Amino acid sequence: MCRQHPYLTLAETHAAMGYYFDHQAEIDQEIQAEWQQAAADRVASARSAFFLRMKAKGTL
Repeated sequence: MCRQHPYLTLAETHAAMGYYFDHQAEIDQEIQAEWQQAAADRVASARSAFFLRMKAKGTL
């Protein structure tokens, strides 16, 4: 975690991990809800003409 976020001190990293483990079910549920919302948004969004042309060409 410290390598991915070098601006955090070891104490801050420890505190964040402690908070996560104390509230793991709640946090995991929120992450799952956000993933589901993002997937629903992707399905619901209209594709632009540019995207459709690039997809047809095999670029995407």
